[in-house]
Amino acid sequence: MGHKDIIIMSVKEIERLKVVTDVTEKRISQKIASKRLNLSSRQIRRLIKRFKTQGAKGLANKHRNTVSNRKLPDDLRLKVLELYKQNYPDFRPTFFCEKLSELHNIEISKETARKWLLNEGLWKRERKIKLRKSLRERKPCFGEMLQLDGSKHDWFEGKRDKAVLMSFIDDATGFIFSRFYEYEGTIPAMSLLKQYTEEYGLPMSIYSDKHTTYKSTDKNKEALSQFGRALEELGIELIHANTPQAKGRVERSFRTLQDRLVKEMRLKNIRGIETANNFLKQYLPVFNSKFNVIPFDNADVNIKIDKTVNLDDYLCIKQERTVKNDNTISYNSKLYQLEPGIRAKKVTIEEHIDGSVHIKYNGASLKYKEIIKRPAKITEKVIKIRKKYIPPADHPWRQSFNKYFKHKTLQTADEK
Repeated sequence: MGHKDIIIMSVKEIERLKVVTDVTEKRISQKIASKRLNLSSRQIRRLIKRFKTQGAKGLANKHRNTVSNRKLPDDLRLKVLELYKQNYPDFRPTFFCEKLSELHNIEISKETARKWLLNEGLWKRERKIKLRKSLRERKPCFGEMLQLDGSKHDWFEGKRDKAVLMSFIDDATGFIFSRFYEYEGTIPAMSLLKQYTEEYGLPMSIYSDKHTTYKSTDKNKEALSQFGRALEELGIELIHANTPQAKGRVERSFRTLQDRLVKEMRLKNIRGIETANNFLKQYLPVFNSKFNVIPFDNADVNIKIDKTVNLDDYLCIKQERTVKNDNTISYNSKLYQLEPGIRAKKVTIEEHIDGSVHIKYNGASLKYKEIIKRPAKITEKVIKIRKKYIPPADHPWRQSFNKYFKHKTLQTADEK
C-alpha cells in the first residue's frame, strides 16, 4: 500500500466510520445512529452520502494537514525573532510585544511571541511557586495608606555605581511614585515625601519596614526617628511592618521595575540619577496606567497643603545644641558663630533637604556664620629652673655620712 493511501483519522472519526458503516449495511437505523453520534438525522444522511461517494476519506476532517487561514507569515516570524536576538535578548514575552507595537508597529499577541521564542529555544517556561498567604484587603481610598521602601540595585547596568530607587505605592490603587537616590536614608525619604505631597497632598498613613531611617534604634519605645518625628508633626501615622511579606505590594513592584525600568533606561541610554529622575516623571504615568487597579471608593483622601505652609520646617533633621561661652555651637564637625547679643543656652539646628543649615531659638531663625578655620591655641612653654637640694645638718643622710667619715678617720689614725 502506498503512502498516498494512508488515511489519518481521530478516535472520534473512527467511531463515526463504524456507525456509518453499520447504517449502510442496515445493521442499525438512522435514528439509532443519530443518538450514538449526537447528530441530527439530516447530518447522518449527509455522512452516508459522503461515505458512499468518497469512502472512509469522506468522513475524515478536510482541514487536516492544511495551513490555517489565521497563521502569520513566516517572514514576520523570522523578522520578530531577529529583532529579539539583536535588541531584546532578555525581555519577557509580554514586555517584548509592547516594544514591538511601540517601536516597530508589529502587532502580535504575547502568546504567539512566547510560542515562537519557546520553539527557537530563546525562552524557557517559568515555574510559578504557589505560596499560601492570608489575604489582606486593600484600603478603599487613594491616599489612605502608602507603602514605602527602597531598592538598592544595579539600575544603570554598570554605567555607574549602584543607586537606590525609593518608592511609594498606594495600597488602594497600586499607584507608584518613585525617585532615585544615592542611598536609603532620612533625607531621601523626606525628599520623596515632599515631592509626593506637593503634587498629591499628605497621605493618611505610611507603611514601612523597621529600617533605622523609619524606626529609632533607641531602647526607649517612645523614641522616634527623625523621619518618624516629621510624620508626627505633619499628622501622618507611621506603621512598621514585621516582615517583608507584610508590604508585599511595594516588594513586588520592585521586581517588576527591576525588569522593565532597567531595560527602558537602557534603550534611552540613561546613565545618571538626575536624568533618570526626569525620565521617571514621563515613564511612571504610562506604567501606572497599565498596572493600576480601580479602588473600592473613588474618594481621594490625600490632604492638600496650603501654599503658605513651608514643608521644609517639618521635613528636616532637627537637633538641639548647647551654646558655648564664646557664643558658638558645633554640628557635624563644623563650628558656627552666632550673632552678638544672643543669650540662649540651647538652640535647635535644622538641616534641610537641600543641605542648608538653619539655627532657631523659640521658632525664630538666628543669624550666624560658619567658622572655617578655628583659631589656634596659644601655649607658652614655661622652663622651670630646679634648685640644687642641700640637706640640713640633722638629715638622716648626713648623720649616716658623718658616722662613716668618723669611722674612716679613726681607722686611718690606728694604722699610723
